[in-house]
Amino acid sequence: MSKRKITVIVPVYNEQAGIQEFHSSLVAVLDQVAIEAEIIYIDDGSIDESAARIQKIARTDKRVHPLYLSKNFGKEIATTAGIHASNGDAALILDADGQHPVELIPEFIRNWKEGYKVVIGVRRTNKNEGFIKKHGSTAFYKILRILGAPDVKPGSTDYRLIDREVIDAFKKLTEHNRVTRSLIDWLGFTRIYIEFDAKARKHGEASYSTRKLVKLAMNGFISLSFAPLYFSGYLGVFITIMSFFAASLTVINKYILHDPLSLNITGTATLAMFILFLVGILMVGQGLLALYIARIYTETQNRPLYIMRRDAKN
Repeated sequence: MSKRKITVIVPVYNEQAGIQEFHSSLVAVLDQVAIEAEIIYIDDGSIDESAARIQKIARTDKRVHPLYLSKNFGKEIATTAGIHASNGDAALILDADGQHPVELIPEFIRNWKEGYKVVIGVRRTNKNEGFIKKHGSTAFYKILRILGAPDVKPGSTDYRLIDREVIDAFKKLTEHNRVTRSLIDWLGFTRIYIEFDAKARKHGEASYSTRKLVKLAMNGFISLSFAPLYFSGYLGVFITIMSFFAASLTVINKYILHDPLSLNITGTATLAMFILFLVGILMVGQGLLALYIARIYTETQNRPLYIMRRDAKN
């Protein structure tokens, strides 16, 4: 089958100030590419005029097919909605804030036409990036590698192109607490990386707070690896062994050797040591198990990933 159509997926949340400028820059690049394109803007329950402006753009550009979520479900779900609605032979995902350089779109498409199923944008630098986001991102990828996800390239972003085969496989995934880029990475398929320097945001403020970034990172850790769950078992074994030796040395020192080191360890102190070790094991194990139990609970609720509105009205 010839590769003839691409779907551009753009999740939008409170981007009223810059959405028209972004669209103009996007279509200017698409007009230079010899390929049919459709553009899906997903308004993720914006509380500004983003939905109305997307609707206005759709009236003047027949390539635009807007989706309006009934509330703010989050960027991951909005992106998923766009992927589910895509009709192209491939889908290109990018942010509406202008930080993903649209000038690279022809290179993404060229690599796809050469046979790569996944083309991933890798961020080299990010202008005006905060300390927490910059170093937190570095730590996130390092921890992922430690947890057994070596295929995740540091700096990988949501700016990526996926082939129809990947789209169809992605649509079979049912997680509610999802990290889109991690799920695409998990699917496999042939891939290539394109490095870029993220542009500075021209309008508005980033919608991802530190709290949301931490939550996203936790979802990534849990969805990609069982290492955190295994860690509780390893730690429990370690603490049990250490407590056994500590208790043995205490008994030998006090009751057999009659305290030659003059440690003067009382029975209360010994009991407190045992209790602390046991409480530590229980708290670590219960805390980690709680994360997985919460995930199971969310999945078994089987709520819809998103709910559509018929128009852009609030």
